[in-house]
Amino acid sequence: MAKRIIQNTPVLELPAELLTIEEAASRIGMSVRYVRRAVAERQIAFHRLGRSIRIDPADLAAFVHAGRVEPMTAETVWRGLRSVA
Repeated sequence: MAKRIIQNTPVLELPAELLTIEEAASRIGMSVRYVRRAVAERQIAFHRLGRSIRIDPADLAAFVHAGRVEPMTAETVWRGLRSVA
């Protein structure tokens, strides 16, 4: 039998470190339940390895940065009130 040669297959790099749910919760200072819920609601990207779930630290950082809310200034408050009236 001739061997089949697979060409042009991309080589995927694995993240250097993958966190467990507990490690991810500890890293962001939240409860394990909070992280599990965020994973279940697909708010955090994750890797499934069998039945285990692992989170890339970069994906965890992206989740935290996505929740950033800019502070309000007096100008933005007044601009918002003018549009209501």
